[in-house]
Amino acid sequence: MRLLRDALDRVGRHFHQGGRLEKLYPLYEALDTFAYTPGLVTRTSSHVRDGLDYKRMMSIVVLALVPCIAMAIYNTGYQAFLAVQAGATPLDDWRNAVFMALGGRYDPDSPLFCCALGVLYYLPVLMVTFATGLGIEVTVAILRGHEVNEGFFVTGMLIPLTLPPAIPLWQVALGTAFGVIFAKEIFGGTGMNFLNPALVTRAFLFFAYPVEISGEAPWIAADFADVDGYTGATLLAQAAAMPGALAGASWWDAFVGRIPGSMGETSALACLLGAGLLLLTQVGSWRIMAGVTLGTFAMAAVLNSAGSETNPMFAVPFRWHVVLGGWALGTVYMATDPVSSAFTDGGRWLYGVGIGVLCILIRCVNPAYPEGMMLAILFMNMFAPLVDHFAIRRNIQRRIVRSGA
Repeated sequence: MRLLRDALDRVGRHFHQGGRLEKLYPLYEALDTFAYTPGLVTRTSSHVRDGLDYKRMMSIVVLALVPCIAMAIYNTGYQAFLAVQAGATPLDDWRNAVFMALGGRYDPDSPLFCCALGVLYYLPVLMVTFATGLGIEVTVAILRGHEVNEGFFVTGMLIPLTLPPAIPLWQVALGTAFGVIFAKEIFGGTGMNFLNPALVTRAFLFFAYPVEISGEAPWIAADFADVDGYTGATLLAQAAAMPGALAGASWWDAFVGRIPGSMGETSALACLLGAGLLLLTQVGSWRIMAGVTLGTFAMAAVLNSAGSETNPMFAVPFRWHVVLGGWALGTVYMATDPVSSAFTDGGRWLYGVGIGVLCILIRCVNPAYPEGMMLAILFMNMFAPLVDHFAIRRNIQRRIVRSGA
């Protein structure tokens, strides 16, 4: 590590003020602070000292995403193998060639081979996401003359998890650019955005390219269009299409994550493990997570009691809602985004409940879009400042009454 530090110091003199590459200082600073903690600290008395800085907080979130990433890689390969067994063929010849060259074989019972094939789908999406997002962030930092923040590392890890494995890479680049520019940079960068950039990326791709990011084909990393009797539709889509679709499905497989869907949204178990780390370190808000759960349970119970004669989604119970679609991923990692969520304790409860209620309403009332979590979080992102405003006003009134003024 000392060799790296010396190399950065030697190169750094060209990027500091007065150097030949002074205008590119944000690029050097990003590489330096990625490897080492910044050496500058606040020395004035007007700031509260805390051991948790922004870089450390982002690192904890990335660690909490590790179970979701691992399950995304495994399940992508697993679903592809199931499709191959049914008579399908892999979508891309180069992935198939690389997999075979590494000694792989189509065996869904082998976690190693499932992960090997899954990496060939997950890694390109991740690389395109970071190349596009970091390229934009560094360019904007150079133009504005400020440092590159670490905020995109979490966004860059989340974006691939919200996308299907068979999505074209050019769409990944276009969606990432839209999310970073229009949901973040035009508002001032990290800490200034009121919408979650990863969800804005997902929303843009969903509405701009609905065929490639919805339907049956994108969820499975194999071409099964000519295979009779095989479907790659998500369980939510099946539940919306026909009554009793979930009766023959395995709740345990849905909980573990061995079902079709976006790469990182299928495993509620992996999200639960990540939630444990976020709650243990107090990086994620337990009030928001509890509020989303409460709102989901209440709205699901109301619709269950209304009957399912006209809409089969009304009959989907709470236990299924929490393991299908992006509910778990959104609740743990996106609803709790400290920038775009509510700040006050009371506001976090209302914010979370609102997400849970809206998610179920969108899933069940809108038959054309059997999901809901993405739009529910984005909608509540817009109302989070208003929720905080009324929560603060309520606290002020309570203090006035308590003081007898």
